[in-house]
Amino acid sequence: MASGLAWRCSARQIPLRLTAGVFFLNSGLSKRGADQATAEGLHQFAAATYPFLAKQDAQTFVRLLSAGELAIAATLLLPVVPAAVAGAVLTAFSVGTIGLYLRTPGMRQEGSLRPTEQGIALAKDVWLLGIGASLIAEGVDEHR
Repeated sequence: MASGLAWRCSARQIPLRLTAGVFFLNSGLSKRGADQATAEGLHQFAAATYPFLAKQDAQTFVRLLSAGELAIAATLLLPVVPAAVAGAVLTAFSVGTIGLYLRTPGMRQEGSLRPTEQGIALAKDVWLLGIGASLIAEGVDEHR
């Protein structure tokens, strides 16, 4: 125990949680003040793959995306959040971005999982899936 809080973050989790957490913190903060054109672009891109998002206003979508990314950052950066919880949150988000990669035309080379130049930005999110899965595995192991 430290300062009365039960620290749930082991030393081996710190690099994983910091790497992904700071990434999400930056991404969430960057989207907070998104202009209309940026909001519309992000919204259209997401709605093309996930049609249920089309009903939402672009600015509202980006505000919610920003808030979600900041919540993910907090989950990863706060050491009192159990590894399995942080990993589940990160894994869920990364599955969504990998879905964008797999379902959006032009992101992958024809007949392959290999990214095109345009797809690299989303394909790289596979590292988030790996971090999330690692945190879940560690959390399950800690629970035993």
